[in-house]
Amino acid sequence: MTHDQARAKFRNAMASLGAAVNVITTDGPHGRCGMTVSAVCSVTDTPPTMLVCINQSSFAHNVLLGNGRACINVLGAHAQELARVFAGMDDCSMEERFARCRSRTGDLQLPVLDDAIASLEGHIIDSKKVGSHSVIFVQVEHIGTRDDGDGLVYFDRQFHRLERAGMPCKAA
Repeated sequence: MTHDQARAKFRNAMASLGAAVNVITTDGPHGRCGMTVSAVCSVTDTPPTMLVCINQSSFAHNVLLGNGRACINVLGAHAQELARVFAGMDDCSMEERFARCRSRTGDLQLPVLDDAIASLEGHIIDSKKVGSHSVIFVQVEHIGTRDDGDGLVYFDRQFHRLERAGMPCKAA
């Protein structure tokens, strides 16, 4: 199997791995930016720590590491368009991305998106380069959650609604 064939096969396999949809935001001396990321997971609850995988060639990569802080905004099903905007699917500028959404300044002076069903603000405590990506560890210092709204997952290269248990699905 060639390198390109192996890469395509791996990407197809990963399309079968459902993942929560998040927008990672940052602000600070290196600027404000945000990007849609599905490679996010918890590491430990003592202390609360998350990991985020970001392509090293992404503009947001160096801004995020330079600022040393991040907010993981977990998106709900109602925020599919926001996920597309922050994924760069419509080629708008970073300023336009933020202009298209409502946000507030969080406890750590980071952009917290109003459409997030959970937000986790923290400081970057470590980063490891693995191939084309960096695995960034964020120690969470402030958490916000909402009790309403269904989840949003990315599966088979499409967004899908994930219903909260015990809540009837509302028409989109």
